[in-house]
Parts: sequence; structure tokens; C-alpha cells
Amino acid sequence: MTVQINTDNNVEGHARLKTYIAEELATALARFEDKITRLEVHLADENSDKFGVNDKRCLIEARPINMQPVAVTNHADTTEKAFQGALDKIKKMLDTAFEKQKAY
Repeated sequence: MTVQINTDNNVEGHARLKTYIAEELATALARFEDKITRLEVHLADENSDKFGVNDKRCLIEARPINMQPVAVTNHADTTEKAFQGALDKIKKMLDTAFEKQKAY
């Protein structure tokens, strides 16, 4: 499972943040490791330098084997909270998608 982390110009994509995200994804999605080829994480600050409520966005796209890609988005007041919310959503979505695939 390949993990790619992208940030816009307003989010610092330092090594510590990328390591944290990669480790969290590996831990949370370990049971899907053989079913997913790639994960892409996109972090953005939608208001740039201005302060705003829930202006940090995290989009996580998963590319399961033999299935269409699935993506979720979460907004929060910090990058970490936006990522954690998106991680919860993608776990639920993948659970549902793979359960449906088993049913057929």
C-alpha cells in the first residue's frame, strides 16, 4: 500500500507531519493493507492566512483493488483534527465497501 501526502501552499508539509500521517494510516487501515493499492492524503487551508472556523480540509482517497476509488473529506479547525475526522470516515467507508463486495 503506497501512501502519498500532498499539501497546498498554506499547510507546512514537514517531515514530522508526513511521518505522523503515514503511521496513523498504516495502523488504522492495517486490515485493508492487502486490498488497497494506494492512499492519497490532500491537506489544505481554505482561508489561507486568514483565521476561519473549520477552514482546514483533509481529503483521503483510497484505491482498492478491482474497485472504483473512494474518497472522503473532512473540515476542522486544525490540520490534525481534519485528518483524524477523514481517517474515521475512510475506515467506515472501506468497511462498508468491502462488506458489500463480500455479499456478492
